[in-house]
Amino acid sequence: MSGPVPRDLQDVFDTAVARLLAAHPDDERRRMLRSPGIAAGGRFYGFATATELTVKLPADRVRELIADGRGLPCAPRPGRPMREWVQFPAPDEEACLGWLREARAFVTGETEPR
Repeated sequence: MSGPVPRDLQDVFDTAVARLLAAHPDDERRRMLRSPGIAAGGRFYGFATATELTVKLPADRVRELIADGRGLPCAPRPGRPMREWVQFPAPDEEACLGWLREARAFVTGETEPR
């Protein structure tokens, strides 16, 4: 699901992204699936859809988050979930930042999110 992002989710995402960019100025704001996103080294690690934050994490972590009910599968095409992407419905700013940091660490190969 994509499209215009509600103002409140957009504010949460924008604030979290601004904090990430302060720590990682080479990261860049880009669009993914017509939604505002962020990338490091040309690799997307998160974006905001109309109702969720979507981040890239290892497939086993995605399965864990879906199994324990914290995350939802990311399936832009029905019935075809993306194995390394997970969605979080309307996270608050700290949760959004935490998920984005974890995703950034994954795509950049860092061992600890910063």
